[in-house]
Amino acid sequence: MLVELLLILVAIAISLPCAILFVECFSALFAPSSVRLRHYKDIDIAVLMPAHNEADVIGKTLATLIPQLGPTDRLIVVADNCTDKTAEIARAAGATVVERTDSVRRGKGYALDYGLNLLSAAPPTAVVIFDADCRVYRGSLQRLAAEAVFQQSPVQAVYLIERPVRPTLKESVSLFSFKVKNLVRPLGLARLGFPCFLTGTGMAFPWEAIAKTDLANGSIVEDMKLGLDLAILGKAPVLCAAVTVLAPIPPCDADAKTQRTRWEHGHLQMIARYCPQLVLAAVSQGRVDLLALALDLSVPPLALLLMLWLAVSSVLTIASVATGLWLSTLICYSGGLALLIAVFLAWVRFAQADISLKTLLSVPAYVLWKIPVYLKFIKSPETKWVRTNRKI
Repeated sequence: MLVELLLILVAIAISLPCAILFVECFSALFAPSSVRLRHYKDIDIAVLMPAHNEADVIGKTLATLIPQLGPTDRLIVVADNCTDKTAEIARAAGATVVERTDSVRRGKGYALDYGLNLLSAAPPTAVVIFDADCRVYRGSLQRLAAEAVFQQSPVQAVYLIERPVRPTLKESVSLFSFKVKNLVRPLGLARLGFPCFLTGTGMAFPWEAIAKTDLANGSIVEDMKLGLDLAILGKAPVLCAAVTVLAPIPPCDADAKTQRTRWEHGHLQMIARYCPQLVLAAVSQGRVDLLALALDLSVPPLALLLMLWLAVSSVLTIASVATGLWLSTLICYSGGLALLIAVFLAWVRFAQADISLKTLLSVPAYVLWKIPVYLKFIKSPETKWVRTNRKI
């Protein structure tokens, strides 16, 4: 029956990302507690830091990075379209600073491309990219570079948001969602032997890999795009769970919404653009890892996935009552159960110290806060890079 078939296809469409999330979170439970560290001598490292009006934060970030530099290492700050004292502060801290001004070609991708062009005159062994507002722990730089050289592929550190002393409900749930995305799911993929996405700061590349890329673009999620492009070229990113990089939470609700809007609109755009590309490349190249990335990419942001599941399950339940056809509804309910178990497993193993179960059960309030973000995507999706205000 055509109606039943359509209902089943709808149920599968919403249940599949729930099942993928469950597999990733379940696999993360078995990730090794200790990580093997690589140690290489004589790696020529170039640290590249794009910075747009980061005078409030860049000094503290450089203070954690500069002591980690070896005698031949370089740290280059690209002061991109800055109107504050970013360049002066970076020079005073000991970084090499190049200033870039272009009122049309704006954004992190263009800044990174500018820095790489400068490095091409004397290419390093490895390039490590950090944002100007992050906290980098001692030893992280060498570990990332060594892992990139060993793997001969891009390497991504665990990139998390620093937890405030007294987080609000929205902040607590947002931080949990961020941890699931940037720690739990990549750990699960790594445990299964699959690559991960590039998530922003704490990225290391062998020079041969990053030199082949085209970073001069205005993508609002340039890091994710870079990782997907490299994966298709045979250089899929690898998680380096031994290194964690922390960034501050946006100082106010409006800034947090700006940041989440850029990230999540960019993610949805990448789903539409890259899922088909990854599947086609997986088939043509005979690569399971690209198929795994396509499946992982197809999972929308956690709040949106929950919203979509609630909407679809409601419609299917009404349809089942009207038609007496319950198979599609049972499939959808199974997907919802998988989603619930995945979130619970992630909380039990990785986030009990960060968020109480009572607060986690307040997710519906967080979902309501996110509705305008997704409505904006339907009406006028974010297409331009916007800097998020932040202070350390």
